[in-house]
Amino acid sequence: MDFIVCHYAEIGLKGRNRKFFEERLVDNIKRNLNSDDFEFVKRISGRVIIKLSARGASGARKEHITTALQKTFGVAGFAFAMSCPQSIDAISEIALKLLSAGKPKTFRIDAKRSEKNFFLTSRQINEKAGEYVLKNLQTRVDLNNPEATCFIEVVESYGLLYAEKISGPGGLPVGVSGKAVVLLSGGIDSPVAGWYAMKRGITAVFVHFHAYPYVSKASIEKTKQLAEILAKHQGEVKLYLVPFGEIQKEILLKTPEKFRVILYRRFMVRIAEALAKKERAKVLVTGESVGQVASQTIENIGAIEAVAGMPILRPLVGFDKQEIVDIAKKIGTFDVSILPDQDCCSRFVPKHPATKADLARVENAEKGIAVDELVAKALKSAEALEFKPPPR
Repeated sequence: MDFIVCHYAEIGLKGRNRKFFEERLVDNIKRNLNSDDFEFVKRISGRVIIKLSARGASGARKEHITTALQKTFGVAGFAFAMSCPQSIDAISEIALKLLSAGKPKTFRIDAKRSEKNFFLTSRQINEKAGEYVLKNLQTRVDLNNPEATCFIEVVESYGLLYAEKISGPGGLPVGVSGKAVVLLSGGIDSPVAGWYAMKRGITAVFVHFHAYPYVSKASIEKTKQLAEILAKHQGEVKLYLVPFGEIQKEILLKTPEKFRVILYRRFMVRIAEALAKKERAKVLVTGESVGQVASQTIENIGAIEAVAGMPILRPLVGFDKQEIVDIAKKIGTFDVSILPDQDCCSRFVPKHPATKADLARVENAEKGIAVDELVAKALKSAEALEFKPPPR
């Protein structure tokens, strides 16, 4: 196999902007692959093709390349393909070779001709290649439910053939939808929310609030590991570590207990928004899911969001906990997320938090706190780290 054919889904619906999306997808594929594994990556007739190098075409690299493409948002599916000249004899010979490997009892040829200068139509390619296979292999045609299908794509100067498709992550290429600051707690939900933001083409900048030295560094170390995992989808991520213990101390001493978590989160939104402006991000992203915990009732979400000057996206709003857990396992963040730690909210959580907070009462409770001063101090103490995926 010397080529890979990558297909996309919704990028094809982008009209005049399609070129921009395709070019970003090509760039992201190049970034995620090891440069020694390919000669070129280019968009061609509604698909992206990758010409593999001698190293990339070796069987030893297939697993690495597959993993990289399965972490490249925008790729709906892909296939390792054999190339041949645009000759029906060469195409038929490769089709026979691919189908002979599995010795199927039934088969189908599925040809697509995007190179209109080729003298045969897609249907004629199906007929001639199928006829050749029938003559040389003990099998029969089944167009509806075949044991094996040989896919043929005639593009530019190539015939590209394959018999196996591999699913990709879908979505949009990271970077086409702008930038967002994602609040990353270290738990199960927020990494999944960040993953979904990336899947919609958003470049994610992460911020983690910690209570060190009032608690251990466990949540910080967990969050670093999560950033490394998520970097495999984006190529490089920035993580801000913001000390939050002093803010919590002020809230603990000067406000009613029942509003404590809501006030924590209002400060987090303010700080995250300040970082978003610094990073030229247009939105915030959180892992909130309605009704999952006390702070995530509609009323409390409203009281928290009231301090925001930009939109807050909540990709998990309609998911239940088990659905989020299943996705976390799928994307590889679950095992890190469940490592024991003390995050900044759980350390000082009240016994009876407000579940239907009145905004006026929340704002009144906050009046005794030097909000701007505390936010500025936290921002000044924030540490910025960058993570890149390991070489493939």
